[in-house]
Amino acid sequence: MAGGMTYTAIESTQLSTSEIYGQALVELGREHNDVVALTADLAKSTKIGDFMKEFPDRFFNVGIAEQDMFGVAAGMARAGLVPFLSTFSQFASFRAADQLHTDLCYQNVNAKVIATHSGTSFGQAGSTHHAICDLAVTRSIPNLTVIVPADGYETYNAVKAAYATPGPFYIRINRGFDRVLYENSDYGFEIGKAVTVHEGTDITVIACGSCVFQAVQAADFLEKAEGLKVRVINMHTIKPLDKEAILKAVMDTRRIITVEDHSIIGGLGSAVAEVVVESGKGCAFKKLGANDKFAPIGLHEDIMADLGIDANGIIEAVREVMKKDFEEDDNWDDEM
Repeated sequence: MAGGMTYTAIESTQLSTSEIYGQALVELGREHNDVVALTADLAKSTKIGDFMKEFPDRFFNVGIAEQDMFGVAAGMARAGLVPFLSTFSQFASFRAADQLHTDLCYQNVNAKVIATHSGTSFGQAGSTHHAICDLAVTRSIPNLTVIVPADGYETYNAVKAAYATPGPFYIRINRGFDRVLYENSDYGFEIGKAVTVHEGTDITVIACGSCVFQAVQAADFLEKAEGLKVRVINMHTIKPLDKEAILKAVMDTRRIITVEDHSIIGGLGSAVAEVVVESGKGCAFKKLGANDKFAPIGLHEDIMADLGIDANGIIEAVREVMKKDFEEDDNWDDEM
């Protein structure tokens, strides 16, 4: 994105996904009069309050009524506006699941859901506020584009791309305190196209959201300490999925690990596995995430360590998968 957003090191504390979402929405509001914003009494927590301060006449607080917010947004979209509605991921995907499904996606309206506090990023709030099943819900709904930005810059790109692309969107971001992956927003973001953030030929780690930074840290360590070449793919778009990048990784490395701040059932790992199985190609495969259990209460970094989705957990998984052998020949015919 030429002329995209840049920051200095001093301003890096403002680079969290939630902070930049608020800023990107304000930019859109200045550029387009059809942009409106809705909250379910969470303006401050979701950073959509930045839009409220500058455009009070285009901001709507429906109160603690997420289902109503989705219905109102659908009506606004049918009237020609572009509503951005924001609430916690757990509420957007479960409490308002019927409205997301029927009001937004079934009607295929031009509404954008910014789902904050995703995964275990609001760890202190407890398991009721951990969104570890939302991708399993959202990626199964027709017409819905699902994006999981890896950092603030990617959030900026995703929000801008959502406005430019007709149809319903679900953009999944964290509570805040995110690590910075990219130097700026000019790295070539495109909906449905994964980004290789670390080159490698021995094994591939496919990650999304906060786990991408952890995967890069693991890859750097393994290359320096053990000489392993670990490819890291940022699969920022869960739907539509970049099947080409996945199959290339299978052909090039034959070892795949997926990492997500989500259940291993129904999310990124399941989506990647479906592509691999349908291709008829064999590979060593491992999914990292919440293994059919609720995450404990605690700080985000502690929960990630407990689930094995931090850099240390990824390092151990890479070592495990690297021990798996294949046939000596490279003939794929017997894999069909």
